[in-house]
Amino acid sequence: MRPDGKYVGGADAVLEISHYFWWAWPLWQIGRIPVVTHVLRAVYRWIASNRPCANGSCAVTQQSRALDFLPLATLPFLALLSKAYMTPWIFMWAMAFALYGGCKWLTYREAVRHGARPGLRRTLGYLLVWPGMDAVDFLDEKKAPAKPRTMEWAWATTKMCFGVGLVWGVTRTLLPAHPILAGWTGMFGTVFILHFGLFHVLSLAWRRAGICATPVMQNPIAATSLAEFWGKRWNTAFNELAFRFTFRPLRRLTTPALATLLVFGLSGLIHDLLISLPARGGYGLPTLYFLIQGLGVIAERGRFGRRIGLGHGVGGWLFTLLVTVGPVYWLFHPPFITHVILPMLTAIGAT
Repeated sequence: MRPDGKYVGGADAVLEISHYFWWAWPLWQIGRIPVVTHVLRAVYRWIASNRPCANGSCAVTQQSRALDFLPLATLPFLALLSKAYMTPWIFMWAMAFALYGGCKWLTYREAVRHGARPGLRRTLGYLLVWPGMDAVDFLDEKKAPAKPRTMEWAWATTKMCFGVGLVWGVTRTLLPAHPILAGWTGMFGTVFILHFGLFHVLSLAWRRAGICATPVMQNPIAATSLAEFWGKRWNTAFNELAFRFTFRPLRRLTTPALATLLVFGLSGLIHDLLISLPARGGYGLPTLYFLIQGLGVIAERGRFGRRIGLGHGVGGWLFTLLVTVGPVYWLFHPPFITHVILPMLTAIGAT
């Protein structure tokens, strides 16, 4: 009930509640726009109709669950509304942070719902200073990881320095004769700086402070199967999220093979949103790339794949390398390199 005595429900109630929380105040402002209000109501109806409850037991928590998903449903939409006011590479990062922020909040709320009771410092640390999605472990104040060794610090720093060398050294030497190769070099250098370097350093710092923070990259080159590569080694933050909130619910409705393909297809659509939309070209190629990954996982788990060793050993390693690297040109297609990566590298002084 509002102060004026009027009762509101559904998405309107969520917007009304957001008025009283500082972190949700922007949502309350943008939600007053009629078209945004209609979108929020549709999203709320979808969440309410698909929530797992029985015998009316979810009635009290409907609005709370909607608040869990609301940032993920609205932040990307707000980034999309701002697309015309941003350069392509800035829009790419804005959309990435919008998706990341929504997922981060969702995992935090899920952990709290299952009993986590973190203090303010740990909560802010998880939400703002840790890129992983392992909320349950990170927020558990009773868990104490082993202290990292000096060699791990040195390895993380080396990877970051290697990325810096690629971005601000090798990239410049490749231009202007080989712009696409320069773009790829700068892009992979950025991945080494962030995912392999900085994120690893953050993991070390948190573990040093006694907080469980597993590195998001787990030596992906050592994977001997596609399932291991995508499920345990490459960007574990996203993989854990996809398994918990996408694969597991889909698995209850369909076969493991179809659920796997749908999860990879969803990942492809997200990458199209982050890659093709800012580039204004190459639409569908990232989705095709991830569908190939899904088909590869299904193949290696099939009877014939197991018989010829696609999911283990040297054969599995070679198969993983072929499937992940072979079509990667479709994932990071030329329009993305030309219209997003190269301008970004120019803006940061790498070219």
